[in-house]
Amino acid sequence: MANIINDETIEYVGILAKLELSDEEKEQAKSDMGRMLDYIDKLGELDTSGVEPMSHVFPVQNVFREDEVTNKDTREQLLTNAPEQKDGMFMVPKTFD
Repeated sequence: MANIINDETIEYVGILAKLELSDEEKEQAKSDMGRMLDYIDKLGELDTSGVEPMSHVFPVQNVFREDEVTNKDTREQLLTNAPEQKDGMFMVPKTFD
């Protein structure tokens, strides 16, 4: 499968990655990509009929907890520290005109 990696492919990948590759780097990338595709082909030869598909090597469980409100509306308490307030909101100076 390495034969599908040609100079145009490397040039295109370089453009997508916004990389300027020298001629030596292009040849090295072509060689590396070819080896990667050969390895993928080799993995495709394995018998995986008895292997269950998985997304992680280790068992992963949902670690999220239910959302619980732990504090009530403390707007009045928060606004006591505001230098200026209007309609229950902080008043701040303009940052632009």
